[in-house]
Amino acid sequence: MANFSWLDYTIFGAYLLASVAIGLFSARGQETMKDYFLAGQKVNRFVVAMTIMAALFSGVSYLAGPAEVYKNGIAFSLVMLSFFIATPFTAIYLLPFFYNSRYFTAYHFFQDRFSLSVRLLASGLFILRVSLWLAAATYAPALALEKVTGLPLWFTIMCTGMVTTVYTVFGGMKAVIWTDVMQLAVLFGGQLVIVLLAASKIPGGFAGVWETAGADGKLNISFSFDPSVHATFWATIIGGAFLSLVQMATDQVSVQRYLTAGSLRDAQRSLWIKLWMMLPVLVLFYGTGLVLYAFYKFQGDPLSAGHIQKEDQILPYFVVTQLPSGLAGVLIAAIFAASMSTVSAGINSLTSATLCDFYQTLSKPESLTEKLLLAKSRWYTLFYGVLVTGLAFFISTMKSNLVQSVNTIIALVGGPMVGLFLLGIFTKKANARGAIIGCVVGFVALLGINLFAAKQVNFLWHTMIGTIITMVVGLLTSGRSASPSVPHRSP
Repeated sequence: MANFSWLDYTIFGAYLLASVAIGLFSARGQETMKDYFLAGQKVNRFVVAMTIMAALFSGVSYLAGPAEVYKNGIAFSLVMLSFFIATPFTAIYLLPFFYNSRYFTAYHFFQDRFSLSVRLLASGLFILRVSLWLAAATYAPALALEKVTGLPLWFTIMCTGMVTTVYTVFGGMKAVIWTDVMQLAVLFGGQLVIVLLAASKIPGGFAGVWETAGADGKLNISFSFDPSVHATFWATIIGGAFLSLVQMATDQVSVQRYLTAGSLRDAQRSLWIKLWMMLPVLVLFYGTGLVLYAFYKFQGDPLSAGHIQKEDQILPYFVVTQLPSGLAGVLIAAIFAASMSTVSAGINSLTSATLCDFYQTLSKPESLTEKLLLAKSRWYTLFYGVLVTGLAFFISTMKSNLVQSVNTIIALVGGPMVGLFLLGIFTKKANARGAIIGCVVGFVALLGINLFAAKQVNFLWHTMIGTIITMVVGLLTSGRSASPSVPHRSP
């Protein structure tokens, strides 16, 4: 296996230094929590849309999306259609509660609707889920670099975690946003280069890709309702909609970005802009899998030949074996770009949840100065950067592929979380007791499915199952004493 050339290392190193420089530059003028967590709420709606999309397109997306299509065909890619359900639902029904109430976190809502205990439970579940999710996003580029350069996995995990943590500690949300913009350009530009170069070496070009994929069944879509079948049409649309709601409507990573917009209308528009920006990007991502499948149909499958151990390594394998010196450095920087934007956004949101939902609510108000809170914010960011880096080593031991691993993590906690939000917003009967019991039962049920029935119930259905169980149990155990009405506040 060829290693990086000096030119590749130079390009890659320059990219990492540029990310740190943006973080240090963004630290100027930060005096309040609003500056650190919401970038002063002065961000243009187009930039908000870009940073939301960048936060959700991790290195896992970069590696796992094409790998899933390469192995199993385009069926899973239909999950992109679920955004047409999740986006209007979030923009119309959920976003007003977050923005009009001027919350710093998504989970403050639960204190107004239920109790402080429910707020802390929801925020704690978010911290658990996103810590594991970010660990996967840290592991993905480390896997790529190990294959491309031969550097030890532990070294590249440490490199990703340290660089991302440094610029996020100092720059806060402003650093996250502007590195997202830079990383988004590198990310999609790199993917486009891969597709064009691979297609140019396939007989018939893109027509040859489509013909090869069709002949080998990679374009087949199952309409079965059998929950054990992988990525059926119904699982990707219905189950995918619930998965999208987890990250779009209940996730502090996304909600915090909505709140950086100057008004509710701008925040809602940013969601619609993100939807239309995301569709061609997803087509490119999943289409890369078909192009690589057709390419290696003629060149020989590296997985069968033993050149790679997992299908998740197919993209970096193509980069190192097919791209000229210099361009390989740009492409691996693109994989890092995706992961760094996700990790930086995630640890910033973990910090805001910890500080606002736990530290502030459990401390004496008179002791909380803006200077103290800003200092605490940076220390918490450092802590989560170290934690996520450590958890990445655990993710590296998982045997399932990245798509299944990450979506299982999302569903395990995300299903009960969606159920909690729907209980709070759309029901009057549910109270704090029912919300807590429903959430715990939903989590335990999904844990049981993962441990004992993972093959019988495909991971795409898990979030929906967790949501329904949480809502039903929550309503049944609430009794006759309802919580206060759903809060409606004006800006």
